[in-house]
Amino acid sequence: MSEQPGTTLDASETSERSTLVEVDNLKVHFPILRGVILDRVVGHVRAVDGVSLTVKRGETYGLVGESGCGKTTLGRALLRLVDATDGAVRFDGVDILAAKPKELRAIRRRMQMIFQDPLSSLDPRQNIESILTEGLEAHGIGADRAARRVIVGDALDAVGLPRWALSRYPHEFSGGQRQRIGIARALVLDPDLIVADEPVSALDVSIQAQVINLLDDLQRDRGLTYVVIAHDLAVVRHISDTVGVMYLGALVEEAASVDLYRAPLHPYTKALLSAVPVPDPRVEEHRKRILLTGDLPSPANPPSGCRFRTRCPWAQERCSQERPELRVIEGGSTNHRVACHFAEELLDA
Repeated sequence: MSEQPGTTLDASETSERSTLVEVDNLKVHFPILRGVILDRVVGHVRAVDGVSLTVKRGETYGLVGESGCGKTTLGRALLRLVDATDGAVRFDGVDILAAKPKELRAIRRRMQMIFQDPLSSLDPRQNIESILTEGLEAHGIGADRAARRVIVGDALDAVGLPRWALSRYPHEFSGGQRQRIGIARALVLDPDLIVADEPVSALDVSIQAQVINLLDDLQRDRGLTYVVIAHDLAVVRHISDTVGVMYLGALVEEAASVDLYRAPLHPYTKALLSAVPVPDPRVEEHRKRILLTGDLPSPANPPSGCRFRTRCPWAQERCSQERPELRVIEGGSTNHRVACHFAEELLDA
């Protein structure tokens, strides 16, 4: 897989595109219940805690972070697959968190999801035709079975699978083929937005490149907008136009992919990138790594002030008292935001 971005847009082209998704101070808190007969709330897991971001039409927004940072919950909240505690998610100008059922039903057709594990996301009792036509039937698309069969056949063509696959069952396909079926299921409703949750993490490296290239081709041909959730920074770099880095339920850095990989500003981002192997063995042998100490704090009881301060090698007293805002720093790119009190000093260093 190439280390350099593939079909990503430059910052000026991205800024000129209209906004498709706008997230404003989104919070998703899950109650912690205790009790034998009557459950009582004794706390909350702050899976997503005050995230604001925008996704431009036709771009790929990559969400990265270690396991437990809340990126999957955020992705599901964008589609209203989990209920938000507070905030707003506007899709093409409509706040989906406040939308009525009829209005939400129409919007759902335009938003689809690709899941991490293609095998568990496909019903083993249904053949591929039934799996792909399920959404069409739910939304009343296609006059009859023959019309729907044409639509799903075209979706299989788009993902590079033969039409005879319609009569087969999920267990008869390889992992890469099952993920292509999952992509076809998302395509049949002709969506504007696709949220891809770790779309290649369960696949072999050689198959990963094929699926990523397929997603690139589909975006170019159909004008799709992606939110790609991943922990593999090489995958995110290859496919994303904009990258958001999450830590313990909050965004700590956001920038164009080229800018973030060239000049990361947040200590957490620097640590993540320092762990990515470099193909050149001479560079790999001598480059500096940033090793984080301590464990990831509990999202039920996050640290005061900056949430990363308990593991940050540059933490100071102010970090424990004041939570840093996601902001553009002096001397940095106008599209590069970071939540760190001392980002200017780190940039100079």
